[in-house]
Amino acid sequence: MLKKQQALLHRQDILAGGILYSKCGHFLSASHRTSAVSWNCSISGLVRRGHPSDALHLFVTMRRQGTPPPTEFTLSTVLSACAAARALPEASQVHALAVKTSMGSDVFVGTALLDAYSKCSRIADARRVFDGMPDRSPVTWSSMVSGLAQNHLYEDALMFFRRSQRMGVGLTQFTLSAVLSACASLAATTQGTQLHALLVRTGLDSDIYVATSLIDVYSRCGRMEEAYRVFSCTDGKNIALWNAVIAGFSRHARLLEATMLFEKMQQFGELPNEVTYVSLLSACGHAGSVEKGRGYFDLMLRDGNVRANVLHYSCMVDVLGRAGLVSEARDLIETMPYEATPSMWGSLLSSCRIHGDHEVAKVAADHLFEMEPNNAGNHVLLSNVYASNKKWGEVAMTRKLLKDSSAKKEMGKSWIEVKNKVYVFVVGEGNHPMIGEIYAKLEELGCEMKKLDFKPETEYDLHDVEEEQKEELLKHHSEKLALAFGLISLPPCLPVRINKNLRICGDCHSFMKFASKIRTREIIVRDTNRFHHFKDGLCSCGDFW
Repeated sequence: MLKKQQALLHRQDILAGGILYSKCGHFLSASHRTSAVSWNCSISGLVRRGHPSDALHLFVTMRRQGTPPPTEFTLSTVLSACAAARALPEASQVHALAVKTSMGSDVFVGTALLDAYSKCSRIADARRVFDGMPDRSPVTWSSMVSGLAQNHLYEDALMFFRRSQRMGVGLTQFTLSAVLSACASLAATTQGTQLHALLVRTGLDSDIYVATSLIDVYSRCGRMEEAYRVFSCTDGKNIALWNAVIAGFSRHARLLEATMLFEKMQQFGELPNEVTYVSLLSACGHAGSVEKGRGYFDLMLRDGNVRANVLHYSCMVDVLGRAGLVSEARDLIETMPYEATPSMWGSLLSSCRIHGDHEVAKVAADHLFEMEPNNAGNHVLLSNVYASNKKWGEVAMTRKLLKDSSAKKEMGKSWIEVKNKVYVFVVGEGNHPMIGEIYAKLEELGCEMKKLDFKPETEYDLHDVEEEQKEELLKHHSEKLALAFGLISLPPCLPVRINKNLRICGDCHSFMKFASKIRTREIIVRDTNRFHHFKDGLCSCGDFW
C-alpha cells in the first residue's frame, strides 16, 4: 500500500513539474524527464503556446530515444500540432503509428486525426477516419462539420449537422460556429433562421460568440434587420459583436447605420480596433463617400491604439477610386509603407472601368498579370475597361493575350435558396428539372426588356463568335438562371436573393436592374465584391462594383 502511494506521489510530482516547466516556457528543461507524462506536458505546452513545429521536433526526439512509448494523449497532441502547422506528411506518419500501436480506434486520436486532415485540405481522408471510428464524441462531430465548412463543402457541413441532430448528439459552441459559417457562405437564410430558433430553445442564443456568428449569417444573407435584432438583444457586448454588426451594415453600403454604431460603441466604452476601421472605410467606399473616408482614415492614423495596415490602405484606394480620384489612388498604392496587393490593383482597375481611365488601367493590369498570371478575371476586367471606352482594337488584343496565356476563367456559379433547399446553377446549365421553364421565363423577360430599350452588352462576352451568338451565350449566365428560377418558385412578396462565385458582369447587372423594374421585385445579388440591392430599376452600388 505504501509503495503504491509513493508511486502515485511520484507520478503527481512528475506531472506537476512538467506542467510548471511548460507553463513557464521551459520545454526543454521539462523534456529531460523520462516519463510519458513529462514528455506529453512539454509537447502540449509547445502546441498551446503556438509552436507546433517545435512540438513535432520534440516528438521526433522522444521517438528516437525509444522510451517511453507514446500514449493516446501523446498522439492526439502531436496531431493537434500537425493541424496547426498544416503538416500533412507528419500527420500521415502519426496516423500509421496509431494504427500500428492499436490506438487508431481511440476517440481522441481519431478526432485529432480527422481535424489534422481537414486542416491540410484532405477532407476525403478526414471522412474515411470519421467513418471508421467505432465511437464518436460531440467534439468528433464538431470537427467533421467544421472541417467540411473550412474546405468550402458547406452543403455537406449542413447535412452532417442535421445527421448529428437526428442521432441526438449534443450541441457545442464549436459546432454552432461551423454550421452558422456554412449558412452564411451559402446564404441559406431559412436554415440559418431555423438554427436560430433551435438556439433560442436551448438557451445558446445568449452566448456572445454564437450571437456574433448569427449576425454574420443574417448580414451575409442580406437580412440586416434580423442581424441588428440579434445584436440589440445580446447582453455583454464585446468588440467582436460591435465589429460584426458594423461590418454587416458596411457590406450593404449603409454608411449612416455603420457610423452611428461606431459612435455608440465608443459611448459604451468600447474602443475601435483595426477590424472596426476596415469596416468603416469599406462602408465609405461602398457608399461613395470620399470625405468621410478621408476623415476616418486620418482619425485612425491619429489613434495611438490602432496601427494602419495593408487592409486599411486597400480600403482607402477603393474610396478614392470610386470618387474618380484614380491618379490619387494610384499614388497611394505606390507610396504607402506596404507592398501592394492584387486586390489593390484590382480595385484600381475597377475604378478605371467606371471612370474611363484606360492609361492607369493598363498600369494596374500589368501589375495584376505579373502577380496573378493564372487569373483570367484580370484580363476580362481590362477588356471591359477598353470596351467601355470603345477601344475595340485593345479589346481584341486583350482577348488574344488571354487566349495565349495559361490563365483559365473560373466557371460562373450561382445559388439560390427556395423552400429550405439551396439550388446551384452553373453557366449554361442544362440538367435542372425545370430548365425548360427557366429558359422560357428568361425569354419572357428579354421580350419585355426590349420594349424598354434594353440591349445585351455583348462586350462582356469574350468568346470569338458573332454578335448573335454572344447574345445567346449571355442568356446562359448563372445569375440569370437563378433569377428566373426564383421568379418562378418564390412568392411575389419575397425578394429574390442570389449568391455568385464571381464578380457580376455588366450585362447581368443591367439585366437585374431592368428585371427589378418590370417585375416590381427586389433582387439582392451577393458577388465576390459586394452586395447589390436592385429595386425599381436601380442598384445600391450606384453602378460601381
